[in-house]
Amino acid sequence: MKCHKCSKVATMHITEIVCKDSVQECHFCEECAQKYLQEEVLEKEIIEVDLESSVTKMVENLAGATAVVCESCSLQFSDFRNSGRLGCPHDYTVFHDELLPYLENIHGETKHCGKFPTRYGANKNIQKEIDILRKKLQTVIQKEKYEEAADIRDKIRLLENQ
Repeated sequence: MKCHKCSKVATMHITEIVCKDSVQECHFCEECAQKYLQEEVLEKEIIEVDLESSVTKMVENLAGATAVVCESCSLQFSDFRNSGRLGCPHDYTVFHDELLPYLENIHGETKHCGKFPTRYGANKNIQKEIDILRKKLQTVIQKEKYEEAADIRDKIRLLENQ
């Protein structure tokens, strides 16, 4: 077998795993194999340098976040991260930017939608849809799209009669 880079006989055979399912085989002579392996080491060093710079940026961001202190309860964001509890209602506004990623990670949303009582049963979906249609109706009326508004009004009436 010949070397991939030159026409010499391949003495080194390197198998790299690119992804889970794909494997790349390279055949090199000794000289080309040395060059190839040195290039890989350089690429890894570059990646490590990039990782170091991104880690330092993250640490700086965390340091900036921990510098914020609530004036009411003197809670720092690092204290919240350690305990998982806020000190007072003002913390929600003081730590707003830092809290959003946590809330989104935990709940999947940053907006509270609330719950419906179980006695509403199937009507809760209908009532929710009626509320959405009424809001849509108001925006359509403001845009002066009266035919579309009439269709929405009819849908609301149908849902209310169910």
